Amino acid sequence: MNTPTPNTAPLRIVIVSPVLADANNGNWQTAQRWRALLAPHSARIVKQWPDADAHQHLAQQDQVMLALHARRSAASVAAWAERKPSGTRGLAVVLTGTDLYRDIQDDAAAQTSLALASQLVVLQANGPAALPVDLHAKTRVIFQSSTALPTVAKPPATAQLRAVMVGHLRAEKSPQTLFAAARLLQAETTLFIDHIGEALDPALGQAAQATAAACPNYRWLGTQPNKATRRHIQRAHVLVHTSLMEGGAHVIMEAVLSGTPVLASRIPGNVGMLGDDYAGYFELGDAEGLAELLRRCRDDDWLAQLSAQCALRAPLFSAESERAALHQLVHDLNAPSNINKA
Repeated sequence: MNTPTPNTAPLRIVIVSPVLADANNGNWQTAQRWRALLAPHSARIVKQWPDADAHQHLAQQDQVMLALHARRSAASVAAWAERKPSGTRGLAVVLTGTDLYRDIQDDAAAQTSLALASQLVVLQANGPAALPVDLHAKTRVIFQSSTALPTVAKPPATAQLRAVMVGHLRAEKSPQTLFAAARLLQAETTLFIDHIGEALDPALGQAAQATAAACPNYRWLGTQPNKATRRHIQRAHVLVHTSLMEGGAHVIMEAVLSGTPVLASRIPGNVGMLGDDYAGYFELGDAEGLAELLRRCRDDDWLAQLSAQCALRAPLFSAESERAALHQLVHDLNAPSNINKA
C-alpha cells in the first residue's frame, strides 16, 4: 500500500453523503468515520454541494471532494466539475453496491459521475471488476474499518445457536430469504434468529411481523442504536447476510471484528469482503441453503472453522489501513499532476 507523503499541508475536504445522521445507514457511517480519519485535514459533511448560501465561502475554499454514491450525489459531482478549475479537480466518487451492480448500467447521471471523477473508490476487492476496463486505471480499493470488539463467551452452539441479521428491510437486502429460512427452521427449539432493521418497505415490515407470529424462534427487533446492534452481533454465534447487492457491507466488517463468523449470499460484494474460498456462502435467494448452513453451525468445530477464516480477513478492516489509504487518496487528488493511480 502507498503511504501518505509526510508534511502535507492540511487540506479542506468536503464529503458528500446523500443521507445524514438521521438515516443511520452505511453512507452516513462512512462519511462520519472518514471525517475523523482524515485529521489533521479539515473535512466537513454535506448532503449536496454547494450547500446552503450561508456556507458559500466554505464551498469556495474546498480543495477535495469525496462524493459517496455516483447516482445520488451526481448533481454535486457535476457542480464541482463545472465550478472548479479543469486541471486538478480533486474529485473522487465512492461507489456503493447499487452503483456498481445496478445504476451504472443504465443511469446517465451515474455514468456521468464516473466520467467526471479523477478517482473512483470501491470498498471491496471485487468492485473494479464491475466497472468498464477503461476506468480501472483510476479505480482503487479502500476497505472500510470499525472498532474491534473482544470475542465474548457464548453457550455451545450444540446446545443453543443464536443468529442475527442486521439490515434495513428493503429489496436490496433480500430479507425474504431470511423469512423463508426462519419458516423452514420454526420447529428447531434450540436455534434462534434475531433480525435488526427498520422497515423501509412497509410490505417487508408486515412480512417480518407475520414471520415472527408463525415462528417462535424468530424475532424482528426493528431499528436499534449502533452500540446495541454491535452488542447483538458480538453475542451471536453467527451473522446472516442475505443481500442481493453490496458495495462493501459494514455489518460483515463489524461481525469479523467482533469474532462472529458470517453466513453470506454468494454475491460479488460479499465475496470481495470474505474471500473466494470462504466456506460460509449460500446461493442468492436460497432459503433452504441458508437453513442448512444454520443447522450446520450447531457443529462447534465447523463454526470454529468459519471463525478462523474470518479472523484472517480482519487485518483488511483495520483503522490504520483505512486511514493510510484515505490520506494517500486525498494527497493524490491534490497533487499538481493529478495522476490517476490504480
